[in-house]
Amino acid sequence: MSADIVDAGYLSAFERARRELQAGRIVGIPTETVYGLAVLPSPEPLARLVTAKQRSADKGIALLVDSLAQVKRLAILTPAAELLAQRFWPGALTLVLAQRPDNPLPELLTGGRPTIGVRLPDHPVPRALARVLGPLAVSSANISGQPDSTTAQQVAASVGDEVSLVLDDGPVRGGVPSTVVACPPDGELQILRAGAITEADVRAVAEK
Repeated sequence: MSADIVDAGYLSAFERARRELQAGRIVGIPTETVYGLAVLPSPEPLARLVTAKQRSADKGIALLVDSLAQVKRLAILTPAAELLAQRFWPGALTLVLAQRPDNPLPELLTGGRPTIGVRLPDHPVPRALARVLGPLAVSSANISGQPDSTTAQQVAASVGDEVSLVLDDGPVRGGVPSTVVACPPDGELQILRAGAITEADVRAVAEK
């Protein structure tokens, strides 16, 4: 357990996290669902993240954003996706959208697919970092297949040797991962993972 754990409420902790991310390192961060491992979405940090999680490279990694404007620079926001974002963001909903053809993304981020997962979290820490650094590549803070981390101490115990810093905001409020919904430009909405938001609630909004 070598990762430093620092109180997320201090400005100095935020500045340190920003520097660590800019240096290509992995930072453990709180969200409202579970703790995550964050890196900048470029090839070398993404490779470190995949290795740290012992995860297949073809799974892809979602981006946490601070605004719809950040999403629109990366992906095609369908009418259904925009309705869902307006209703459930900030919150525990990940939208899987078609990439913009004029802004190709690294394969480790997309898993080699023409889509990208995006979420605007209901937590100030990832949003503040995304506001300053741009969208962050974030995956759950655990070895692939093991339980999600809901405290900073669990992050350090699980992947502490791979992480330079963990921002501690206490136990997460939710503890349930986000619901993942695919919104293709041509095709029906698909629930890819059930999570904190029910399928019925998703469809009630998207199919108005």
